[in-house]
Amino acid sequence: MPSQALNELELVDRDAGIPLSEAVFRSLCQALRAGLYRPGDRLREEDVAQRLKVSRTPVREALGRLLAKGFVEPAGGRGLIVRSLGPAEVLELYAMREILEGAAARLAAQHASQPEIDALIDLEQSFEAHTNDPAEMARLNRAFHEMIFRSARNRYLDSALQELQDGIALLGATTFSVAARPSTAAQEHRALIDAIAARDADRAEKIARSHIQEALRVRLRLLQQH
Repeated sequence: MPSQALNELELVDRDAGIPLSEAVFRSLCQALRAGLYRPGDRLREEDVAQRLKVSRTPVREALGRLLAKGFVEPAGGRGLIVRSLGPAEVLELYAMREILEGAAARLAAQHASQPEIDALIDLEQSFEAHTNDPAEMARLNRAFHEMIFRSARNRYLDSALQELQDGIALLGATTFSVAARPSTAAQEHRALIDAIAARDADRAEKIARSHIQEALRVRLRLLQQH
């Protein structure tokens, strides 16, 4: 599903010939990825059904899947809440993110088209133009990385990375709210674009992995503050 800024919960893929419960599940996953729901937010079956204009049955099934995947947890008789990741889970998530994003950057250096490289440049310029808006920077950052995923031209890697995005949605506050992270992230993005454009797969992978390592360091500092 494409990255987008959601202001309201919307039903996606309704006309894709899939079961309604699947459309509701995809809608909720997209809302999590877009930051419409954050860790600690409550998900009530009736509220979701009203907002999506569907019956409660497909919502119940979709929430059950979110519960089974560990994205939500019971809230003591008050429905479900979006859960937060513990420190060990954060380390595991970033370890996999480093590996997968490094592989995506390597493949993108081999396969990215010029229009895709141009799109990365445009996204990075927009990213740098919103340094006073952490939420918008987070949205543009997702779009930037998703463009690299698509440029990698590997459906299996893309599937794994999409699964990872769901875990990233449970991290809470964006690291772009930490002083100096926006500027260092922008520098890392520019270096990554240069490596991809130069078709230097080794350098692209190295920069991407370093980028995620730095993001983890900032994430751990952010966790210590809360």
